[in-house]
Amino acid sequence: MNNRTVRLQKYLAACGIASRRKAEEIITQGRVTVDGQVVTAMGVQVDPSHQEIRLDGTLVLPQEGFLYVLLNKPAGYVTTMSDPQGRPIVTSLLHGITTRLFPVGRLDFDTEGALLLTNDGELAQKIQHPSYEVTKTYEAQVYGRPSAAKILQLEQGIILEGKKTAPAQLHILARKGSTTSIRITIHEGRKRQVKKMFQAIGHPLFHLQRTAYGNLFLGGLLPGKFQFLTGDDLKKIFLKKIPLQKNK
Repeated sequence: MNNRTVRLQKYLAACGIASRRKAEEIITQGRVTVDGQVVTAMGVQVDPSHQEIRLDGTLVLPQEGFLYVLLNKPAGYVTTMSDPQGRPIVTSLLHGITTRLFPVGRLDFDTEGALLLTNDGELAQKIQHPSYEVTKTYEAQVYGRPSAAKILQLEQGIILEGKKTAPAQLHILARKGSTTSIRITIHEGRKRQVKKMFQAIGHPLFHLQRTAYGNLFLGGLLPGKFQFLTGDDLKKIFLKKIPLQKNK
């Protein structure tokens, strides 16, 4: 067992569900699930940072402290706490979480991928502040076949709305027919920046997915699903700016 595991009944008690003895009774009644499986045995070790623990279907979370979540945002959701147009909001995907979380930054309505949510305002500010240069990586599908010269323009920075963009890293993943898939890493957070960058070189995008903050990647997280983050996960976010690599 690793040092993050704890006995299930102890975790329930620490979360304020009941005393440890009462928590044991609740477990034997079959009311607790771990990753969707009913647990009735005593002494089962769980890792709350990686496993989903529910009581009567409701997610069990610690009473105090900050909460950090990585969501794979699907298209068709807004990254606001409410929407006057009545569109779905991303927090509606956090099933079972009663703590009020807010998105760190934003993703456009039709953009998919990695979105952090938390109740830690200080950390959110650090992630978004330019001085920390937290990188965000995207996979963009664009119309046409950008030339090496145009890719270099984006890497070195272009003028957008009167201000030059910071250096970026781009890598062509695939060319198929009249479209191109490109990985792009930036550390700025201007509104719709990636979309505007590709528009500026004459290759508008038709699909965009954010795949990572720093070195924290979506991995196999499915669209609409989320996972809780540990302290080690958060450290991966503050990866220093990636050196530029020229496309061959």
